[in-house]
Amino acid sequence: MEKSDFKQDTRYTVTWRDGNGKLRPGNFYVYRVYEKFMIARMTDKSGLLLKIPYEDIVKIVKEFPVDKQDQFYIPAAVLDEKAWKDRSVMERYSSSPHMGK
Repeated sequence: MEKSDFKQDTRYTVTWRDGNGKLRPGNFYVYRVYEKFMIARMTDKSGLLLKIPYEDIVKIVKEFPVDKQDQFYIPAAVLDEKAWKDRSVMERYSSSPHMGK
């Protein structure tokens, strides 16, 4: 896959290659898309923010755009490309004011 296949503030159900090279199903909320990777949160597991290279995604099964009022908020500095230079995972709580959290 490549950058043009993904959009910010969108949920995806995908087939992706995990850290061990095994194909797995996954549900992601994509926060940002950059040239070589995206910043996403797994919505069905740990909730950690992940740096995911596009080549790890094998197939997009479903795509769900998220309404503006339901988008999760994380400060821009946390999602900045420079902040992810030397890391691949980050624990960060996010919320949606519309959801009462």
